[in-house]
Amino acid sequence: MSMNMKIESMLGYHTFEMPTAIKHGIGAIRHLGEEIKNLGADKVLLVTGPTIYSSGVTKPVEDSLEKAGVEVVLFNKVEPNPPSRLIGEGASLYQQEGCNSLVAVGGGSSMDTAKAIGLEVTHEGTILDYEDAKGKKEMENRIPPFITVPTTAGAGSEVTQWAVITDEDRQTKFNAGGPLIAAHATIIDPELHVSMPSHVTAMTGIDAIAHAIECYTMKFAQPVTDAVALLAIEYASKYIRRAYADAEDLEARYGMAQASMLAGLSYGSESAGAAHAMSQTLGGIIPVAHGQCVAAMTGPVMEFNWKGAPERFARIAQAFGIDTAHISTEKAAKAAVQYMYDLADDLNIPTLEAQGVSPEMTEHLAKVAYEDAQTEGNPRDLTIQNYEWIYKRCFHQVPKTV
Repeated sequence: MSMNMKIESMLGYHTFEMPTAIKHGIGAIRHLGEEIKNLGADKVLLVTGPTIYSSGVTKPVEDSLEKAGVEVVLFNKVEPNPPSRLIGEGASLYQQEGCNSLVAVGGGSSMDTAKAIGLEVTHEGTILDYEDAKGKKEMENRIPPFITVPTTAGAGSEVTQWAVITDEDRQTKFNAGGPLIAAHATIIDPELHVSMPSHVTAMTGIDAIAHAIECYTMKFAQPVTDAVALLAIEYASKYIRRAYADAEDLEARYGMAQASMLAGLSYGSESAGAAHAMSQTLGGIIPVAHGQCVAAMTGPVMEFNWKGAPERFARIAQAFGIDTAHISTEKAAKAAVQYMYDLADDLNIPTLEAQGVSPEMTEHLAKVAYEDAQTEGNPRDLTIQNYEWIYKRCFHQVPKTV
């Protein structure tokens, strides 16, 4: 990218929209039923995953809806990296049952599934017709009344303006949406997070940090995204180890829930960078957990990227709580990179190989990552060969440079 293009990216025409009302607090879920009724709805399609449902996490959600006189139709078939076929199944159930609203309970997969169902029931065709990067149809209608109830702290999908869906035929993940697909409201209740296993706390928490880092350093950064991204990093770095170590630490759960939401706001406006270009394309090929592969990739990506925005990486070090007062910008930037490597070690993030990704796939994975739209926002210019280097760092095949 030329210098003029970089300046245009930083100083050009920006938009920040926030269609989602944010409601939060310990015990906040008891207000869900009234919030749905205030949106003019009385029959909800409850979108969640089978494990979340069977473990009883959705019970306070159902109780609140039923207490308010809202009828509930259950769709508890959400899968990780939700495929387009699942969206059609949910949309059919929504229409057959005469639902007039949506509630998503869970992590990013549940919320993205519900968003995509909302798109399909208000538009012609399927979710595949609205793939953003392919310049296909644009959304014209607001989705039905929709409230997100996150039970993990990481995806930020509760406030983002995109659904990330998998096209199994092409082995790819894609974004669809814009402001019309965003939730009307989110209810963030840290009491719903205490059942999260430690490894899920770790991978979703680092995903939130990665959202914030990539959006703070991306070429399309703007003051509003800078503000929420930096605060997300501060909250997450303060609370993530506590939440990982003590599932019932409500202060830590609350802090991580806020970090996830703030990072989601930073991500929901523009783009991210190499870590998400890599993770989203990888997730369309291999059924890896999104947060877990992002957590394994973020250190190597930061190691490659810091030279593209050293002052911003130095500011990230401050947000991590590192004392940068008496060190150079370069040393502070490198300290931020090392912090992320240490965090992944502290939280026992498995390597890409342990997640089932073979080093022999590097060449192919680099090519598909390069084709992802988020490559454009990366703070350091990227080639396919650069992506190969990052993957090789993930596999410890090239030496560390910081």
